[in-house]
Amino acid sequence: MRAPDFWAVDGTLARLLSPLSTAWTAAGRARRWAATPFRPAVPLICVGNAVAGGAGKTPVALALAGEIKALGLRVGFLSRGHGGYERGPLLVDPAVHDAAAVGDEPLLLARSAPTVIARDRPVGARFLERQGVDVIVMDDGLQNPALAPSAALLVVDGGFGFGNGRVMPAGPLREPLADALARVDAVALVGDDRAGVAAAIGGTRPVFRAHLEPLPGTEKFAGMRVLAFAGIGRPAKFAETLAEAGARVVELEAFPDHFVWREDEVMEMVERAQSLGAVPVTTEKDAARLSPAARAMVEVFPVALVWRDPAPVARWVRGAVG
Repeated sequence: MRAPDFWAVDGTLARLLSPLSTAWTAAGRARRWAATPFRPAVPLICVGNAVAGGAGKTPVALALAGEIKALGLRVGFLSRGHGGYERGPLLVDPAVHDAAAVGDEPLLLARSAPTVIARDRPVGARFLERQGVDVIVMDDGLQNPALAPSAALLVVDGGFGFGNGRVMPAGPLREPLADALARVDAVALVGDDRAGVAAAIGGTRPVFRAHLEPLPGTEKFAGMRVLAFAGIGRPAKFAETLAEAGARVVELEAFPDHFVWREDEVMEMVERAQSLGAVPVTTEKDAARLSPAARAMVEVFPVALVWRDPAPVARWVRGAVG
């Protein structure tokens, strides 16, 4: 879905919808109250967010997996498999499965560690336990009461924050911020804090600051004219990352999160880029949803999440898995 513009501003429409937000909040709290969550036999770290759409959960999950591997532990990822038709539990194999089957994010995760998709999260957690993992990292699922995580991290996009601060449908929040903060141990703030995230958290949780850093090989984009296109939570963030790497973004084509392009639609963007004297560029996550033929028409700009101060993150991970 594409986030409505009014979610960024606390205007009249947001206030008119606030009674529906109250009902949404009540339903979510009742669901959690009635649930009997399953606690896996191995530590489970939940990487979630408080808003609808993307905030950078998958890069954070990959970074945490790196910390866990550094401890000599075997990590596995658990994902719902959003956007895929497989219900699971299923061990993702990038050589066999595509985004239509398992979703785009599990394909990225599976390059790093065993990844299981499951609509039923407890069933997926048990399946991962049978794979012999020492720690499970769950990508998303903070609002799902079916599992009891050992630790939880709230991921926030520093450029968007919490929008107008209201719960859906009046705003982007999946639940009141106070409810989300009560169930997490720390906050991962991705990018510069231009939306007052730290002030909204108010020191109630430690904040781990991070940024997305281009991977080796992206130096070729410096000075290049590019047409950027993305179907992620905030496509403008992708354009900003390209610009920071020295690329000249002449146009940004923004699509809803998890958008799936037809080959003719990609060809149209390729032709548009050519008319601008530019190269079409997209993200790794978006490239996972392209057909092989469409993928061959465009460039991919890979990034990784880097902690500004890795030491407190490493300490937090040791505590979470200990």
